[in-house]
Amino acid sequence: MDQGKQTKEKAEKLAVMKKLSTSKELFVLMSLCTKMPFVMCDPETFDDEVFLYEKEEDIKREGQRFLDQKIPLQIAKIDNKQFLHFYSNLFTMGVNCLVFNGYMEDEYKLQLADLVNRPGQNLKEGQIWVENPGLHLTALYFMQEVRRQKFEKLPKELQELQEEILADYGKGTYLAPFNEENGVPLLKQQNGDSYQPIFTDMLEFNKFNRENFFKASVMTADKITGALAKGARGVVVNPMGVNLQLPITKRAASGPAKPLDPAKLAEAAVAEALREPEKPEVPLGDLGNSGE
Repeated sequence: MDQGKQTKEKAEKLAVMKKLSTSKELFVLMSLCTKMPFVMCDPETFDDEVFLYEKEEDIKREGQRFLDQKIPLQIAKIDNKQFLHFYSNLFTMGVNCLVFNGYMEDEYKLQLADLVNRPGQNLKEGQIWVENPGLHLTALYFMQEVRRQKFEKLPKELQELQEEILADYGKGTYLAPFNEENGVPLLKQQNGDSYQPIFTDMLEFNKFNRENFFKASVMTADKITGALAKGARGVVVNPMGVNLQLPITKRAASGPAKPLDPAKLAEAAVAEALREPEKPEVPLGDLGNSGE
């Protein structure tokens, strides 16, 4: 690569980084299926991408291409003071790439690590950083498709994602909420089943614990299986976001952990797809009226 081209590319990158850092506000495409930023995998680079825009009119126009594919989206506005929190959250989601002004003439793709440092790198002695980006990302892709297309039977590609979810869950460490007086919370679903909430990271836990009613216990998947609350059909991962239900059975204290049953997970996923979606918890707007 000649020096002139290198200089031009460096200038373009710095200009985009400045806008992503110092703009008064930015706009992001949000998935109504997960209440999280919409994620797409680039078929050539395999980057896991989210879409950010500088202007509201641009995101309304370019977002229409996704609506034409029947992908349910809304727009969220991010104020400058929220930028760092937003970017940090993308790391815990497994996202590695920002698409700035996607599909426009000045589209630019920037690696997230070039803009901000990954959180949890400078912990004090005794501190534990919990995140499960692999599980979180796979769950996002899985639920984006399951809730969008309302399958009555999971196709092969979603069965493969399901297998990844099962493998990632078994290897993970999570935050499990509890209250010293009331114990472990259970969340009742529309069909009457109750699930015990667990969280992939502290950002997701804090969405649930806005009133500081709960403390967080750090638990591996095996420990959760052994300590599953009475009456729980299983666990629900990040209920304020991706809301992934995993039917599991409590194991005996001295016995081995039972593996998750893919058939039960598929059944829960299909049931989740066919239910009516709940109102988003985050302030969103549709592609004709962005949220404040």
